[in-house]
Amino acid sequence: MSNNSERPVAIHPSQVVVGLYVWLDLPWSEHPFLCNRFKVSNVQQIAAIHASPVQGKLYYLPEKSTAVPLPLTACDVPTGMSGEPDVAAEGLRSEAAPGAGKVSDDPSDDLSGKDWCAEIAREKQRKEDRRRTQQEVAARAERAWESAARVTREAMIQMTHSPKQAGAKLLDLSEDIAKRIAHGQEVVLRLIGDKGDEGPQFHALNVMTLSVLLGRVAGLDEGQLAELALGTLAHDIGKARIPTHILRAKNRTKYEEEFCRRHGAYGVEVAEVSGAFGQSALSIIADHHEYLDGSGWPTGKRNPGLAARIGALVNRYDRLCAPESPERDALMPTAALARLFRVESAKFDQRLLSMLIKLLGVYPPGTIVRLSDESHGLVVAPGKESLRPTILIYNPEFEKQDAPTVNLAEVPELRVEAALPPASVPADILHWLKPRERLSYFFSSDTN
Repeated sequence: MSNNSERPVAIHPSQVVVGLYVWLDLPWSEHPFLCNRFKVSNVQQIAAIHASPVQGKLYYLPEKSTAVPLPLTACDVPTGMSGEPDVAAEGLRSEAAPGAGKVSDDPSDDLSGKDWCAEIAREKQRKEDRRRTQQEVAARAERAWESAARVTREAMIQMTHSPKQAGAKLLDLSEDIAKRIAHGQEVVLRLIGDKGDEGPQFHALNVMTLSVLLGRVAGLDEGQLAELALGTLAHDIGKARIPTHILRAKNRTKYEEEFCRRHGAYGVEVAEVSGAFGQSALSIIADHHEYLDGSGWPTGKRNPGLAARIGALVNRYDRLCAPESPERDALMPTAALARLFRVESAKFDQRLLSMLIKLLGVYPPGTIVRLSDESHGLVVAPGKESLRPTILIYNPEFEKQDAPTVNLAEVPELRVEAALPPASVPADILHWLKPRERLSYFFSSDTN
């Protein structure tokens, strides 16, 4: 049960100082901030609060604040803020309390109250425009993923009885994806929204997406990317011959394990019959469990080709995040990357492992984070800078698919404070973010 110090305390806008953790009890569209709850970090935010319709709807949380509100004086109790724009300018001229910091020399600090109100209105519109643009980008990626998933699922079902037709479908899809990634000016890995059904296409598309993006960074050309896409999409097609209960078992008998380890050879057989696969793609199917230290299988090969090395690394990463057996614990993306780097690095090409870490960032898609303004979010795309990803901000005012995202590269005052294990996240936030649901990746680009 919460004590009194954990409850929000109502304050007047004139009492706000830097260091207060505030709650604006307003709809998201009625203020210019990314979140309704945040820690005030500069005097521009104070002025924006003054210029927003927060009278009677402004609170602070003492336990999350590093400062105390300014004293409330008799002249600080107007009947309404929205009709008194000069209060904003007056707020900037007030003396700062201890911990509030100094008023900056930014010319914007000298704006009049009316100018601030006009700027706040413009910023609210820009905020909504950004949200809609981000929704459109995410929706294009979702549609592209759904199309690729449909083709992949159909081809996997068809591969055992009509391998030529199935191979042709996968080849067409692989060439299309390679073309878009090779020629896209801006290609970004994205976390795809929650999908309710099951099927091998999820793992296949994850491995293909990450592999082709990694291959692009490694300098592969369009033809090589197409072969990489084809081989990674089909890397597990041999599992069609293996009973599901064996594949999903946490512990297998020696015979079952040997049987399961034949899936690469089975996959090569059917892929060769299809006539769609080149040698590079076939090597991925055969060798995606081979490791450079000789600990892999089926042959303990130490020198697989580049495409197979990419496939093996990405396959392992995705299986750490999404084990085939429901009885095995899934790792959060940050933990999976840490394991690859700290425990299993001898198995993989060090250059590729470094590229994968840079591609995914310090906070890979699917990571729950706490930001410097104390808000929570889910990483949906890595950024050009590894410490500044794009984050879906927790906001229960929206359905998850409609909620705002923020590219930290565009908001320099905001940063990730920590990656959080699910157990440390409040239950209501965890339920909204749904981080434990299967992670699905695809890409967005200017050619989607």
